[in-house]
Amino acid sequence: KNSAKTVEKELVTCSLQEKEKTAIDRSQIFQIPQRKDLETKVIVVLGKAGMGKSILVQKICQDWSNGEFSQFEFVFWFDCKQISLPEKKYSLKELLLEFFVKPQEGSKEIFEYILQNPAKVLLVFDGFKGLHDHENFPRCSASQPEKDLCSIKELLSGLIQKKILNGCTLLFTARPKDKLYQYVSKVDKTIEIVGFSPQQRELYITKYFDESPYCDSALKLIKECEYLFSHCYSPVMCKFVCFVCETVLEMGENSLPSTLTEVFLKFFQQKIMLVQTDVTTTQNQESLATLARVAWCLGEKHQSATKSDLLPSKEVKEFALKYGFFLPFAFPRHSDSEEEEFGSTFSDFVIQNFLCALHLLLAEELKDKNLTKYLSFLSKKKKPYNWLDLMPRFLAGLIFLQDDPYFCSLSNEDAKQSTKKQKTLLKYIRRLQINTLCPERLLELLRCTYETQNNYLLQHVALRLEPDLSFLGIVLTPPDVHVLHSILKRSRKDFSLDLRNSSIDMQGLKALVSLRNVTSFRASLSDTVGLWKSLEQTKDYELLKASTEKFVLDPFKAKSMKDISDLSDLVEMQEKMMNCVQEASGCTSYEIPAIRNLRKLEFALGPACGLQGLLKLVKILAAFPSLQHLDLDALSENGIGDEGAKSLSEVFPTLTSLETLNLSQNKITDLGAESLATALPSLSSLKTLSLYNNNICDFGAENLAKVLPAMTSLRVLDVQYNKITGVGAQQLTDSLRKCPHIKNLVMWNPTIPYGVLEHLQQLDSRISV
Repeated sequence: KNSAKTVEKELVTCSLQEKEKTAIDRSQIFQIPQRKDLETKVIVVLGKAGMGKSILVQKICQDWSNGEFSQFEFVFWFDCKQISLPEKKYSLKELLLEFFVKPQEGSKEIFEYILQNPAKVLLVFDGFKGLHDHENFPRCSASQPEKDLCSIKELLSGLIQKKILNGCTLLFTARPKDKLYQYVSKVDKTIEIVGFSPQQRELYITKYFDESPYCDSALKLIKECEYLFSHCYSPVMCKFVCFVCETVLEMGENSLPSTLTEVFLKFFQQKIMLVQTDVTTTQNQESLATLARVAWCLGEKHQSATKSDLLPSKEVKEFALKYGFFLPFAFPRHSDSEEEEFGSTFSDFVIQNFLCALHLLLAEELKDKNLTKYLSFLSKKKKPYNWLDLMPRFLAGLIFLQDDPYFCSLSNEDAKQSTKKQKTLLKYIRRLQINTLCPERLLELLRCTYETQNNYLLQHVALRLEPDLSFLGIVLTPPDVHVLHSILKRSRKDFSLDLRNSSIDMQGLKALVSLRNVTSFRASLSDTVGLWKSLEQTKDYELLKASTEKFVLDPFKAKSMKDISDLSDLVEMQEKMMNCVQEASGCTSYEIPAIRNLRKLEFALGPACGLQGLLKLVKILAAFPSLQHLDLDALSENGIGDEGAKSLSEVFPTLTSLETLNLSQNKITDLGAESLATALPSLSSLKTLSLYNNNICDFGAENLAKVLPAMTSLRVLDVQYNKITGVGAQQLTDSLRKCPHIKNLVMWNPTIPYGVLEHLQQLDSRISV
């Protein structure tokens, strides 16, 4: 079973500038190009809970011990939730040489060597979220931070501020929503662990059951339960699903639980029942209820660890340790004479989440009507329990599982109470204004509703969804997609989905697009083209044609070279589609509607890639016959210059529908203006032209003035903030007299004397200043 942990997860490094992602090998994690070796390096590994961040850093430590990462002579790994208890203080020496590993001899000499050679030191802080209450992250104020006793947050602050061990390498692991970047001013590299692909899930399950007689049947059983298989994208969830599957098969059953709540209900019941003990059922129930209260009290403080002597009783500690719900650890001692202190931490975040939900259900002081506030559908403020992100789902699921025999074995609550709680939840969701929920809250509602498996609730939510559903920028995991698919399927409405920047995988995108009542969708271009290429390879021409007809592109904003490449791939895909559709239906021509209907294209690559991107874009502009608005003005300035202006002007004859052309702030000079002027009359539909804030002088103004009469569709020309003088302004004004079709000429320039501009405006009121 341990071999299952060796399944490689894909590592993705994020280029924060263009937000592009590139898969990297584990050996490349510490490679930072163009970086001085003298200063502290900061590397961040992001991943949702259960993605395997801790396993990754443990593997890094193991690889180092086997001779890899030889640039480091010392590697120290810390679990943040264990070292961050508020009452504990450490010196740097204690943290490094007492907490992590204690040398048998020579501690003083080793510590001095570390201080003198920080570049040879790697410090790994696993679980930034464990640094609870990091909203109040302090500055390191210690006069001798290497020797003074400090809280872990002060020590960490000193390391980040380079007051302590400047030149070392810091590796943090964190969840994507942790506020890490508020406290770490400069991150040299960001890496994201994205979880298992469907193929990797199958490999993990196969390895888990490698020496088991249930190997083939286990994989088949898990894959048949699509919802649980989707949860297996998370390595931790995959482990729990495999455990429960093994239990089911050993008991001779042939079906798995249908929800995550049922999986963990069975897990807890099985754990407690499997280990032979003389403790009575009632005592087990009492211990579990007390442990659930501990989970909640810690969770409210964003903690998952505590000093062992703070636990309610010795029996509870032994109960939690016996069944694997707790893991023990030892605190460093300030001196050899000091008594050793121990702590306990929940063995897994999911276990703490489930126990918190169980506490809310069993706690006598909580009234039924108060339960719903912990579901967090309406609250816009961050509540303490939002740290326990799985808890609301477990709570909703448990409310509807209270008559389940497994639940009864863990609790002694009566049937009347459970019915009352169900009615409270039903009433609460019935009263919800579902159409007013933000995407994140709506998604949480769908997750919780799905966990109830209550047909009335599922149908109620499905019928009240808005036809336009946007999950723009909201990460949709494989289980989220399964839930969304399941609920949309129940509705009789037609839906339009916005799935851009949702990190949806290809299988999820295919599933949602396949729904008949999803009539249109937006998704990232690379994901969409990737799906179409897959459908083409499998010769699923029917779905290929249907999905191209549903895809919406307008308006499109290109912010990186990747966006331009993806747009080129889309155009290339259209050529392939012609052949596919012809083969499938006998049609001789076919256009992807999204290409045909693109009306507005914004280009915002900035000065670093502006010209390079435009030169690539102009090659495909002719493919968009309905393009009406081309905006090359970006807040960061694209700087396409004269070369870009010339290249763009060469494709003007193909842009027959273009009505608005914005070339503001692009460093265009007279040379570029001359190229543009030559081709502008070919833009037969152009109504608005903006050349605001370029470097155009009188020669450029003269060339523009010559062609204005030929631009019969033009209504507005903006040449403000250039370098035009009174001479150029006079030429434009003279040309304006021959252009009754032009409504407005905006040409205030700091180089035009005010009196001249005022005089010209008196001659023609269409001139704006």
